[in-house]
Amino acid sequence: MTTTAHPPRDARRIPGESGTWVFLFGDMLVFGAFFVTFLVERAKAPEVFDTARATLHIGIGVVNTLVLLTSSLCVVLSLNALRAGAHQIAARAVAVAIGFGVAFIALKVYEYVSLAGAGHGPGANDFYLYYFILTGLHLFHVCLGLGALSFVLSQTRNAELSVTRTALVEGGACFWHLVDLLWIFLFALLYLVS
Repeated sequence: MTTTAHPPRDARRIPGESGTWVFLFGDMLVFGAFFVTFLVERAKAPEVFDTARATLHIGIGVVNTLVLLTSSLCVVLSLNALRAGAHQIAARAVAVAIGFGVAFIALKVYEYVSLAGAGHGPGANDFYLYYFILTGLHLFHVCLGLGALSFVLSQTRNAELSVTRTALVEGGACFWHLVDLLWIFLFALLYLVS
C-alpha cells in the first residue's frame, strides 16, 4: 500500500510558481532602472521637475492610489474565499477588483487628456516625458493585470482547482499586487517628491 505525503494544510508556502516570481522580480528591476534614471535626470534640473510636478492632479493620484489598494484588498478576499470554497464570494470580490482597475484606467486617461490639453504633453519637458513613459508603462501593466484578474474570475466557476490552476490563479493575483506596489512608488516619485 502506497501513501502520498501531503503538506499540512496550514504549512507556509510561496504562492504561485517560481517562474512567476522570476518574472515579477525582473519587472521590478526594470521599473527600478527607470526610477533611478528619473532621479538622475531630476537632479540635473530640479526646478523644471518641481514646476512640472506642481501641475499634476494630486487628487486624482490619491484617488488612484486608494482605488488600487482597494482592488488589491478585493483580490486577497477573493483568493481567501476561493480557498474556502466560497466561489460566489470569490467571483464577486474579483469582479469588484476588475471594476476598480477599469476606474483606474478611466482616471488616468482623464488625467492624460487634461495634461495634454493644458500643453503638458510628453514633448513639453523632461519631467512630462518621464511622467508619460512611467505612467504609460504602468498603465500597460494595469491592462495586463486586468487580463490576469479575468482569468482568476473564470477560475472561480470551477468547483475544484488543480494544483497547477491554483498556482496560476495565485500568480495572477501576485501580478496584480505588483501593479499596486509599482503605483505606490510611482505616486510618491512623480506626485510627492519635491
